[in-house]
Amino acid sequence: MFQLGPLNPWLIAIIAIGIVAFLVVAIIWGIRAHRHQALAGREELIGRTAEVLTVMEPKGTVFIEGERWTAILEKGRVEPGEEVIITKVNGLKLRVTKKQ
Repeated sequence: MFQLGPLNPWLIAIIAIGIVAFLVVAIIWGIRAHRHQALAGREELIGRTAEVLTVMEPKGTVFIEGERWTAILEKGRVEPGEEVIITKVNGLKLRVTKKQ
């Protein structure tokens, strides 16, 4: 039968300190993650400026914060490269107006 020799107390202490340190860091990161509010909600988009990717007459595509959104222009026509202001979020579609 295989038998282990006596375990070194220093080895046990080092492993215990490592586990405790890992748990402390994980708990701190978890608390920080829960304190920060999400910045990508519907309320955050209203009033923001987006770049137009396709001709909007009135429907088109806009680019905001690294994402492409389908948008509906309230009136007029907007060319690619121009900017629009988000006035309303309706599901996955944005309502926008031309930036003056």
